[in-house]
Amino acid sequence: MPALKEKIQRDLKAAMMEKKDTVVSILRLLSAALINKEKDKQFKLNKETGESKKVELTDEEVVDVLLSEVKKMRDSLVLFEKGRREDLVKKTEAEISILQNYLPKQMADDEIKGLAAAAVKKTGAESIKDMGRVMAELMPQVRGKADSGLVSAIVKEMLAK
Repeated sequence: MPALKEKIQRDLKAAMMEKKDTVVSILRLLSAALINKEKDKQFKLNKETGESKKVELTDEEVVDVLLSEVKKMRDSLVLFEKGRREDLVKKTEAEISILQNYLPKQMADDEIKGLAAAAVKKTGAESIKDMGRVMAELMPQVRGKADSGLVSAIVKEMLAK
Protein backbone atom coordinates (compact mmCIF):
# COMPACT_ATOMS: atom_id res chain seq x y z
CA MET A 1 0.00 0.00 0.00
CA PRO A 2 1.40 3.44 -0.90
CA ALA A 3 2.70 5.47 2.03
CA LEU A 4 0.27 8.35 1.53
CA LYS A 5 -2.77 6.10 1.47
CA GLU A 6 -1.55 4.32 4.62
CA LYS A 7 -1.12 7.68 6.35
CA ILE A 8 -4.66 8.67 5.43
CA GLN A 9 -6.01 5.38 6.82
CA ARG A 10 -4.03 5.77 10.07
CA ASP A 11 -5.19 9.36 10.47
CA LEU A 12 -8.80 8.30 9.86
CA LYS A 13 -8.58 5.68 12.62
CA ALA A 14 -6.97 8.17 15.00
CA ALA A 15 -9.64 10.78 14.24
CA MET A 16 -12.36 8.21 14.90
CA MET A 17 -10.80 7.37 18.27
CA GLU A 18 -10.52 11.07 19.16
CA LYS A 19 -14.07 11.73 17.91
CA LYS A 20 -13.02 14.50 15.51
CA ASP A 21 -16.17 14.53 13.41
CA THR A 22 -15.03 16.94 10.70
CA VAL A 23 -11.76 15.09 10.14
CA VAL A 24 -13.52 11.70 10.10
CA SER A 25 -16.10 13.00 7.63
CA ILE A 26 -13.58 14.42 5.17
CA LEU A 27 -11.19 11.45 5.41
CA ARG A 28 -14.07 9.05 4.78
CA LEU A 29 -15.01 11.09 1.72
CA LEU A 30 -11.39 10.91 0.57
CA SER A 31 -11.20 7.17 1.25
CA ALA A 32 -14.32 6.61 -0.83
CA ALA A 33 -12.83 8.64 -3.70
CA LEU A 34 -9.62 6.58 -3.48
CA ILE A 35 -11.58 3.32 -3.55
CA ASN A 36 -13.54 4.51 -6.58
CA LYS A 37 -10.30 5.44 -8.36
CA GLU A 38 -8.84 1.99 -7.55
CA LYS A 39 -11.95 0.29 -8.91
CA ASP A 40 -11.78 2.33 -12.11
CA LYS A 41 -8.11 1.48 -12.54
CA GLN A 42 -8.75 -2.20 -11.78
CA PHE A 43 -11.66 -2.36 -14.23
CA LYS A 44 -9.60 -0.80 -17.04
CA LEU A 45 -6.64 -3.12 -16.37
CA ASN A 46 -8.80 -6.23 -16.13
CA LYS A 47 -10.65 -5.27 -19.31
CA GLU A 48 -7.33 -4.94 -21.18
CA THR A 49 -5.62 -8.06 -19.81
CA GLY A 50 -8.60 -10.31 -19.16
CA GLU A 51 -7.24 -11.10 -15.69
CA SER A 52 -8.70 -10.10 -12.35
CA LYS A 53 -6.01 -8.53 -10.21
CA LYS A 54 -6.21 -6.27 -7.18
CA VAL A 55 -4.86 -2.83 -8.06
CA GLU A 56 -3.20 -0.32 -5.72
CA LEU A 57 -2.90 3.39 -6.41
CA THR A 58 0.53 4.98 -6.45
CA ASP A 59 1.25 7.99 -4.26
CA GLU A 60 1.07 10.16 -7.40
CA GLU A 61 -2.42 8.85 -8.17
CA VAL A 62 -3.46 9.46 -4.55
CA VAL A 63 -2.26 13.07 -4.90
CA ASP A 64 -4.29 13.39 -8.12
CA VAL A 65 -7.41 12.25 -6.24
CA LEU A 66 -6.62 14.71 -3.44
CA LEU A 67 -6.24 17.55 -5.95
CA SER A 68 -9.54 16.61 -7.56
CA GLU A 69 -11.35 16.65 -4.21
CA VAL A 70 -9.79 19.99 -3.23
CA LYS A 71 -10.80 21.46 -6.61
CA LYS A 72 -14.41 20.30 -6.11
CA MET A 73 -14.45 21.89 -2.67
CA ARG A 74 -13.01 25.17 -3.95
CA ASP A 75 -15.69 25.25 -6.65
CA SER A 76 -18.32 24.71 -3.95
CA LEU A 77 -16.70 27.41 -1.83
CA VAL A 78 -17.22 29.99 -4.58
CA LEU A 79 -20.90 29.08 -4.79
CA PHE A 80 -21.32 29.20 -1.00
CA GLU A 81 -19.72 32.66 -0.93
CA LYS A 82 -22.06 33.88 -3.68
CA GLY A 83 -25.01 32.48 -1.75
CA ARG A 84 -23.76 34.15 1.45
CA ARG A 85 -23.69 30.83 3.31
CA GLU A 86 -21.01 31.64 5.89
CA ASP A 87 -21.64 28.38 7.77
CA LEU A 88 -20.87 26.31 4.69
CA VAL A 89 -17.93 28.55 3.74
CA LYS A 90 -16.27 27.95 7.12
CA LYS A 91 -16.98 24.21 7.00
CA THR A 92 -15.61 23.87 3.47
CA GLU A 93 -12.50 25.93 4.28
CA ALA A 94 -11.83 23.63 7.25
CA GLU A 95 -12.24 20.57 5.04
CA ILE A 96 -9.87 21.98 2.41
CA SER A 97 -7.24 22.68 5.07
CA ILE A 98 -7.51 19.06 6.29
CA LEU A 99 -6.97 17.71 2.77
CA GLN A 100 -4.08 20.11 2.11
CA ASN A 101 -2.15 18.41 4.93
CA TYR A 102 -1.76 15.41 2.62
CA LEU A 103 -0.63 17.36 -0.44
CA PRO A 104 3.05 18.03 -1.15
CA LYS A 105 4.41 21.40 0.00
CA GLN A 106 3.17 24.09 -2.37
CA MET A 107 5.68 25.93 -4.55
CA ALA A 108 6.32 29.65 -4.15
CA ASP A 109 5.31 32.02 -6.96
CA ASP A 110 8.98 32.76 -7.75
CA GLU A 111 9.71 29.07 -8.12
CA ILE A 112 6.78 28.64 -10.51
CA LYS A 113 7.87 31.71 -12.51
CA GLY A 114 11.36 30.22 -12.87
CA LEU A 115 10.03 26.89 -14.13
CA ALA A 116 7.56 28.69 -16.41
CA ALA A 117 10.33 30.83 -17.91
CA ALA A 118 12.37 27.68 -18.57
CA ALA A 119 9.36 25.99 -20.19
CA VAL A 120 8.69 29.03 -22.38
CA LYS A 121 12.32 29.04 -23.49
CA LYS A 122 12.41 25.27 -24.08
CA THR A 123 9.23 25.27 -26.19
CA GLY A 124 10.14 28.45 -28.05
CA ALA A 125 6.75 29.95 -27.21
CA GLU A 126 6.25 33.51 -28.39
CA SER A 127 2.55 34.25 -27.96
CA ILE A 128 -0.55 33.21 -26.08
CA LYS A 129 -1.26 30.76 -28.93
CA ASP A 130 1.67 28.66 -27.68
CA MET A 131 0.26 28.38 -24.16
CA GLY A 132 -0.81 24.74 -24.61
CA ARG A 133 2.74 23.63 -25.43
CA VAL A 134 4.15 25.52 -22.44
CA MET A 135 1.54 24.09 -20.07
CA ALA A 136 2.16 20.55 -21.38
CA GLU A 137 5.85 21.02 -20.61
CA LEU A 138 5.31 22.66 -17.24
CA MET A 139 2.45 20.75 -15.60
CA PRO A 140 4.28 17.45 -14.98
CA GLN A 141 6.88 19.43 -13.02
CA VAL A 142 4.38 21.24 -10.79
CA ARG A 143 1.52 18.72 -10.50
CA GLY A 144 0.37 18.59 -6.90
CA LYS A 145 2.85 21.28 -5.87
CA ALA A 146 1.07 24.29 -7.35
CA ASP A 147 -2.46 25.31 -8.21
CA SER A 148 -3.00 24.85 -11.94
CA GLY A 149 -4.98 28.10 -12.12
CA LEU A 150 -2.03 30.01 -10.69
CA VAL A 151 0.39 28.29 -13.06
CA SER A 152 -1.87 29.11 -15.99
CA ALA A 153 -2.10 32.77 -14.95
CA ILE A 154 1.70 33.04 -14.64
CA VAL A 155 2.26 31.48 -18.08
CA LYS A 156 -0.42 33.70 -19.62
CA GLU A 157 1.22 36.78 -18.12
CA MET A 158 4.64 35.75 -19.47
CA LEU A 159 3.32 35.09 -22.96
CA ALA A 160 1.33 38.33 -23.08
CA LYS A 161 4.52 40.41 -22.80
